[in-house]
Amino acid sequence: MGFQYTGAMLRLLVWVAFLLGCCHGRFLVEKNGLKVTAPDDLKGTYECAIGNFGVPQYGGTMVGFVAYPKANRKTCKSFDDFDISYKAKPGAFPTFLLVDRGDCYFTKKACNAQNAGAAAILVADDKDEPLITMDTLEESGRADYLENITIPSALITKSFGDRLKKAIDNGDMINVNLDWREALPHPDERVEYEFWTNSNDECGPKCDSQIDFVKSFKGAVQVLEKKGYTQFTPHYITWYCPKAFILSKQCKSQCINHGRYCAPDPEQDFSKGYDGKDVVVQNLRQNCVFKVVKEHKKPWLWWDYVTDFAIRCPMKEKKYTKECADGVIKSLGLDHKAIDKCIGDPDADEENPILKAEQDAQIGKDSRGDVTILPTLVINNRQYRGKLVKGAVLKALCAGFRETTEPAVCLSEDIQTNECLENNGGCWQDKAANIIACKDTFRGRVCECPVVKGVKFVGAGYTHCEAFGSGRCEINNGGCWKDTRDGRTNSACTDDGCKCPDGFKGDGKHKCEDIDECKERTACQCKECKCKNTWGSYECGCIGGLLYIKEHDTCCCKNGATETGWSFLWVILFGVVAAGVAGYAVYKYRIRVYGLRDLCHHGSIHAPGQQRRCSESFSSY
Repeated sequence: MGFQYTGAMLRLLVWVAFLLGCCHGRFLVEKNGLKVTAPDDLKGTYECAIGNFGVPQYGGTMVGFVAYPKANRKTCKSFDDFDISYKAKPGAFPTFLLVDRGDCYFTKKACNAQNAGAAAILVADDKDEPLITMDTLEESGRADYLENITIPSALITKSFGDRLKKAIDNGDMINVNLDWREALPHPDERVEYEFWTNSNDECGPKCDSQIDFVKSFKGAVQVLEKKGYTQFTPHYITWYCPKAFILSKQCKSQCINHGRYCAPDPEQDFSKGYDGKDVVVQNLRQNCVFKVVKEHKKPWLWWDYVTDFAIRCPMKEKKYTKECADGVIKSLGLDHKAIDKCIGDPDADEENPILKAEQDAQIGKDSRGDVTILPTLVINNRQYRGKLVKGAVLKALCAGFRETTEPAVCLSEDIQTNECLENNGGCWQDKAANIIACKDTFRGRVCECPVVKGVKFVGAGYTHCEAFGSGRCEINNGGCWKDTRDGRTNSACTDDGCKCPDGFKGDGKHKCEDIDECKERTACQCKECKCKNTWGSYECGCIGGLLYIKEHDTCCCKNGATETGWSFLWVILFGVVAAGVAGYAVYKYRIRVYGLRDLCHHGSIHAPGQQRRCSESFSSY
């Protein structure tokens, strides 16, 4: 009996010491907005605290109306016993069930409300106090329905709850909008988050669900990490032993480094099984694995180690040992020596830098409160609230990306709905060219003019978009007028906008009309000219057989005189050619003769026959 008392007192003192060590931190309640849209006297936005179970719709909203049961108002019993259902009929608003706090666990209330068909549960506090986080710690391992809760939950103040009840009693229909879009900061295109966990697997259903979560979440989170969408850090809560108990048997079995770093006994029994110090060392080993793989720029390998260790080295099979852990490390090809060096000597009377950093990290800073719940996540420095399952956590991570920068996994059907699929989200669209301005994001659609084939569209997005810059005419002719007649195409599209081409008039976008140059006397204006209008142009001619000269917009020269003139020109041309040929022949002859004379004159010809030719050739000179 004395041992049990000492153990209980020790655990209490360890907790007290931990809380005193965290005196500069604080626990923050994560809140979001509950907006009342009707009736008028209740309109406004009210704070509510997100429950640490169910599936909050991070990044989204939920619209419904508030119902307050006439019986079973604390919702500690099944509504089947009262023959009551809150399931919404097709086309009707979903039900937000308002219930009173007290008499049973928050999760029991949520489970009963969900089974009755409610879409969300609002728990009204029973006293005037600051909002708290509805949690499941007190019933860990006792309820088998925890993992089945999927509806979101929120705690509201007593005063707000009283106002809602009064309005319902007066017959008012209360329309509300539960908004999670700003529940998490989303400043940029990368999400930074921490996973606060524990290597202990002997804590009942909560440990089992944590292992299941790690296994199912590993694939998605590794893709996000490899592509640089997220930056992840694992953490482990570590306590210390009060100085007065450092040499006690309990502290020695639960702590390492002379009481500096401790963990509760896995079985809550100091006399059997694994001790708290075994958990601390394995937590440290997992932390060192992350440190080493991060240095090698492969932080996602931590998930492989943790998953494989949980499968291969469970406490239940007495395999939660260094030897088993070393086998997992070697199988993954990790740097075994670097990890051992990081772990150091657990028996040394000195600080371990890794564990010291963990103790400092669990203290709340800035907008984040102390980490007191395991397991949990801290996303963009804000603690996650809700069920630890893949879909719910991915939804929260996706809410941390700046709008329009979410990775593809955030836009998959199991995470959110695509609002652009119905009526293009109400945004501009060009059905002919299949171009839309609706862009699906995690928080809903945005109407944003697109970029198509390298061409940027500009405009309001909601009502119109226009292609801009070079290349714009290649896409749906830049949204400008275009027409083809008799094999000829005219377009009003230019790099600067829509402008009707020469020979047309109009706005260039919807219409361009042919200009009748003949009627408006902008062409063929000479006295003898005649004009024929064509589509986008005109043709000029002359009356009386005259020839039209376009450069001067004039008519001259009879057609017959013209033909005579051409004949005369041909005669002159042939004469010139004949004179040229004759001149060339004389030129060649003269060259030959004078060349031969020079040869004879200089005595370069010695053959008798050639000398005779010289005498004969030049006898006349």
